[in-house]
Amino acid sequence: MAEEDFYQALGVPRTASQEEIQRAYRKLARRYHPDVNKDPGAEERFKAISEAYDVLSDPDSRARYDRFGSQFRQVPEGFDPDAAWASPGGRGAGGQRVRVDFGGAEDLGGFGFEGIDLDDLLGGMFGRGGRPRRGPVAGADQEAEIRLSVEDAYWGGQRQITLGGPAGSRSYTVNIPAGVVDGQRIRLGGQGGRGADGGNPGDLYLVVRIAPHPRYRLEGRDLHVELALAPWEAALGATVAVETPGGEAKVNVPAGSSSGRRLRLRGKGMPNPKGTAGDLYAEVRIMVPSKLTARERELFQELANTSTFDPRGSR
Repeated sequence: MAEEDFYQALGVPRTASQEEIQRAYRKLARRYHPDVNKDPGAEERFKAISEAYDVLSDPDSRARYDRFGSQFRQVPEGFDPDAAWASPGGRGAGGQRVRVDFGGAEDLGGFGFEGIDLDDLLGGMFGRGGRPRRGPVAGADQEAEIRLSVEDAYWGGQRQITLGGPAGSRSYTVNIPAGVVDGQRIRLGGQGGRGADGGNPGDLYLVVRIAPHPRYRLEGRDLHVELALAPWEAALGATVAVETPGGEAKVNVPAGSSSGRRLRLRGKGMPNPKGTAGDLYAEVRIMVPSKLTARERELFQELANTSTFDPRGSR
């Protein structure tokens, strides 16, 4: 990371605000965090992103990086080169130029460093083990999928879920809002990746996935269900019961309904705590007996002999 441009690492311009830097870091950290990305290079990429964020999120270190580039760590925190130039020990006051050797580092341009104790300076710039001192780093946000039945999504409520990971399984108590839809995210604050150096943990987002259902089909908040009708119900009209996730509802079938006709029950779809509930669409499917009694066969035969209806020529 020593040779990499920190702004380039985060994908932001040098004029980026602190908010833009933070947003860029959180986005990249979610993508490359080794807990969620198992690609071989993800961990190194995450370290590079974190180092860039460490530097650019602190105004003082960012200012030194902007001015001195890759040598910024060799400049004391709070150091003002303009003030040093004009100080009694600096060249601006006619003093002697003093060069500080940081183990082969480049000349920093002749600024005065008189009276600096190198042991104190290096001890202040580096922590234990010679590692650069870092500020708090927020943990990465993480995502996981949670699979719900249509009924669970309809009613919501408290659920216990267990998620597995490299460090083992963890259990969570999740409050599922009534009427969640596929793709909706449920936020668990502070349950994401661990922060570093005292930084706050990230958040865990549960992405809702609605499992396929043998009866219902979901489109957003609208529910679709097949409505099986006998031929006489479709021909004469009827009021029939239909099951919904919220319980039984009544459907008024107009006379002359053919297969494929959709009957709308307004507000009987998935609930919406923040707005209008979805609708339920009952699609007509005309069913005939697989085996006819003698009397049924007689009646159907009589209808066939009497009716002038031609289903293939009446469109």
